[in-house]
Amino acid sequence: MLEHGGRLRAAALRFGIPLADWLDLSTGLAPYGWPLPDIPPAAWARLPEQDDGLESAARDYYGVTGLLPLAGSQAAIQALPRLRRNARVGLLTPAYAEHAAAWAREGHHLLTIGEADIERELERLDVLLLVNPNNPTGRCFAPEQLLAWHARLAARGGWLVVDEAFIDCTPQYSLAAYSERPGLIVLRSFGKFFGLAGIRLGFALAQPELLEQLAELLGPWTVSGPSRVVATALLRDRLGQQAQRQRLLADGERLGELLRQHGLPPSGGCALFHWIACERAAGLHDFLAGHGILTRLFASLPSLRFGLPADEPGWLRLRQALQLFNKEPA
Repeated sequence: MLEHGGRLRAAALRFGIPLADWLDLSTGLAPYGWPLPDIPPAAWARLPEQDDGLESAARDYYGVTGLLPLAGSQAAIQALPRLRRNARVGLLTPAYAEHAAAWAREGHHLLTIGEADIERELERLDVLLLVNPNNPTGRCFAPEQLLAWHARLAARGGWLVVDEAFIDCTPQYSLAAYSERPGLIVLRSFGKFFGLAGIRLGFALAQPELLEQLAELLGPWTVSGPSRVVATALLRDRLGQQAQRQRLLADGERLGELLRQHGLPPSGGCALFHWIACERAAGLHDFLAGHGILTRLFASLPSLRFGLPADEPGWLRLRQALQLFNKEPA
């Protein structure tokens, strides 16, 4: 199993700090949401059905005519490589590690590339896979550039796979509206923007034939009845979404400024997180963890990802810890 953010119990054991005393900034998830709907008993007692409103609400939210609900976008990440054989896959790195693991597991030829390599390598690829905004760097690609790459791939039966897990605060960069074009696959995460990672819900947006293949591969009832009830209500709540988006964008700017004030200018980021590449990343990670603040450490590329505090006590606690770190000898 690959390592991810949110491993709070492991950190509590390692640093000897009780679970309840941590400020978890390691996940890049919205640390707050808004009131949830009541879940009727039938949602627990009956198998989920597709005509309950979830697909309709999601189509309206994403602006598409076809999509497939998933048990988190992770389900599609693991299943998509099974729909091709012996593909040459270009993965823009650094990126969410599960993508590379999934394609390698199915025996595809994986080529990790940088942004500067895409134009040179594109004609040799069957699949180009990237995260937009990227995780952990926050790099965001313009739709025009992505569509140009997609057109070149699709002309010879290739795929462009775009993981848009962190794009809800900046929907102007999304390719959702184009997702029915052959060879374009867009993955969306529900839990990150709505602050409900535990709901395990995501969506694949693509042409109908590919969605049918995915559905056949994943089988029935992939999303639980209670999850469908909650998600349907929140996907319909436009005022709640607007307030969430505004708050996250403001807090993202606040986090970037806080880090800059303490000599840690972000190397990249988005509304939900900021990323700092520096040689002191491991030391800063351990220092903050020693004060009960968990960040996401990337050891192979010395860097840290900071998520958002949920409330004012959390902001104050992060500020005070950064002040103490700056007093430490380099």
